[in-house]
Amino acid sequence: MTLHVYNTLTKRKEPFVPLEAGRVRMYNCGPTVYSFAHIGNFASFLLADLLRRHLEYSGFDVLQVMNITDVGHLTEDDIADARGEDKLEKKAREEKKDPWEIARFYEQAFHADRKRLNLLEAHHYPQATKHIPEMIAMIEELLAAGLAYEAGGQIYFEIGKFPRYGILSGNSVAELVAGHRVEEDPLKRNPLDFTLWKKDPKHLMQWDSPFGRGFPGWHIECSAMSRKYLGDVFDIHTGGEDNIFPHHECEIAQSSGGKDRIFARYWLHRRHILVDGRKMSKSEGNFFTVRDLLEKGYSGFEIRFALLSTHYRSSANFTFQGLEAARTTLRSFREFRRNMTFLPERPPPAAEIEGLRAFRERADQAFRQGLDDDLNISVALREVHGFLGEANKRCTTRPSGLDALAQLDAWDRVLGVCGEEPSVDREPPGLSSQEVESLLEKRQAARARKDFAEADRIRQLLGSRGVVVKDGPQGTRWHRRD
Repeated sequence: MTLHVYNTLTKRKEPFVPLEAGRVRMYNCGPTVYSFAHIGNFASFLLADLLRRHLEYSGFDVLQVMNITDVGHLTEDDIADARGEDKLEKKAREEKKDPWEIARFYEQAFHADRKRLNLLEAHHYPQATKHIPEMIAMIEELLAAGLAYEAGGQIYFEIGKFPRYGILSGNSVAELVAGHRVEEDPLKRNPLDFTLWKKDPKHLMQWDSPFGRGFPGWHIECSAMSRKYLGDVFDIHTGGEDNIFPHHECEIAQSSGGKDRIFARYWLHRRHILVDGRKMSKSEGNFFTVRDLLEKGYSGFEIRFALLSTHYRSSANFTFQGLEAARTTLRSFREFRRNMTFLPERPPPAAEIEGLRAFRERADQAFRQGLDDDLNISVALREVHGFLGEANKRCTTRPSGLDALAQLDAWDRVLGVCGEEPSVDREPPGLSSQEVESLLEKRQAARARKDFAEADRIRQLLGSRGVVVKDGPQGTRWHRRD
C-alpha cells in the first residue's frame, strides 16, 4: 500500500508521491523559544517525528528541517499582520534579561525536552536570527517582482497580487476584509497586507537592511529558511492547526514569488490538545510542560506514547488517566521483553519458527498499512498488541522469543517508546552543591523583596540544570533529578 495523507491544501486524503523518487524533503514549524514548550506544542513536533520515522521505515531517505523562532513572533499572532509585543522581548522584560539570553536558554530547554521524548534529531535547526540575510534577499525579490511595497519605512506584502490567498485555510479575501480584526493602518493598500520587515525603534533585536534598520516579520522567516535548506518547492510542511491561518497562508503567498505554485506540496496539521475541552495554550494558562510531567514521576517514553496514541487529526483531551494507560502499556512491553529473553535456551520446533515468521510478516504488513492510511496509529498499535499476545502463546524457546523481539524492535524504529530511556545531557552543565546553594540564596533574597519574576527565573534555571526545588513549612529544600 502507498502512503496516503490528508492534505490540508487539497482538503482530501491523497497518495503521497515525492518530487524525487525515494527522497523526501520536509519542513516542520518548530518552537518559539520564549518559554518552555508545552505538550500541545510537542504533539505537533511528534507528528513530524512519527511521519519521518514511518517514511524511513518504508525505505525513504528523509531530509528534515525544523526552525527555531527567536525573533519576530508577536503576541497577537492570529491575524495576518500580527501585532503586540515580540514574545521574546516580552519574556525578557518580565525576567529582566536580554532577549538573546532568553532565546538561547529556552532553545537549550527545547532540545533537552525533545531528547527526553525521543524525537529524532532533525538535520537542520535553523535559527531565525542567523538567517536575516536570506530574509532580506527574499524581501528584495518580492519588491522587485512588484509583490511587496515600502511604506513608512516598513515593507508589506500585497495580498492582492496573490489571487490564491486563502487556498490553505479556506478563507476568502472578501470575508477576511469584511471581518478583519486589525487597527486601520493608512500606510497599507489593503488592510490584510502583512509586514515583511518591521520598523520599531523600541524593539531590542534589530538589523540593518536596504529598507532601514528593523526586524523581520514571523512569516518571512519560515519562507526564507525552508527555501535555503529545501529549495523553492519541497514535499511536506507540518505544524499545528493554529499555524494554518495566518502563518502558513502567508508563507504560501510570499513563497510563490509571483508564480502559480505552492512551495510545499503536502500540508499536515496536528489538531489541538485539549484540557477540559479547551485548547491547551500558554495564554489560557491550562498547559503542562514536559518538565511538569517529569516532576510528577512520568517518564519521557510515557509522555511520548500518550501523545502519539491519538490520531493527529483528532483533538485529544489530555488526562492523567491517559498517562497511566501509557505507563501500563509500556510496562507490558517491558514484561514481554523479559518473557522472551528468559525462555529456555534450546532449538525451537520447526513449526514454531515457521508459524511465528508467517504471523510476524502478516502483522508487519498490517502495521505498515495502518500507518500508510494517514498515520492511523490506532491500527498500528492494535497490530503490535495482537502480535505480542500471540507471540506469548507461540514462543516456547529463546531463539523464537528473540525473533519476536526483533519484530518489536523493528516497530520501535517508528514508535520510539521501547528500550532504554534516552540519555539527556544536562543543559546547561550541572551545578555544584555550592553553586546551587548560592543561587537559592539569591532566590530567597528576590522573594524577600517580592521580585517574584527573578525568583521564578532562578527556579527555572535550577530546574534546567537538573535541580528540583521544593518550598515547604520548614523552608526550601532541593535535590537532583534522577
